[in-house]
Amino acid sequence: MSAMSTEESPLAEAVARVGDRWTLLIVEALLDGPLRFADLGERLGIASNILSQRLKRLEQDALVVAQAYSERPPRYEYELTASGRELAGALRLLADWGARHAEGSEPLQHAPCGTPLEARWYCPTCARAVDDDEATDVHFA
Repeated sequence: MSAMSTEESPLAEAVARVGDRWTLLIVEALLDGPLRFADLGERLGIASNILSQRLKRLEQDALVVAQAYSERPPRYEYELTASGRELAGALRLLADWGARHAEGSEPLQHAPCGTPLEARWYCPTCARAVDDDEATDVHFA
């Protein structure tokens, strides 16, 4: 990987789009299906002005789509786009990390044997897990 500035890195791009607390929690809530504005606000305990700002940003980034269900007054239901649903894997990884580092929480486990699960890179062409030393252009310090 060539030396790249933080502004150009894929991680910096992702953080710029979805890196704040409320945005990630909104995406998580919408993974179960579409929700109305009031239902989202109630579920998350978020102030309506913050929720409105985050939803507008998610719409601009094409991660959420708003569907009107009432014209007077204007009311919307929000749903993740395909791109927004792709964040599910990243959210699972963050939730697992949080569980591993929070007192009293348990990491995700394999139901049949109870072993904590581990995330791995996977190559669909080779049909096998890929170790970090085999992946190109992935460097984390």
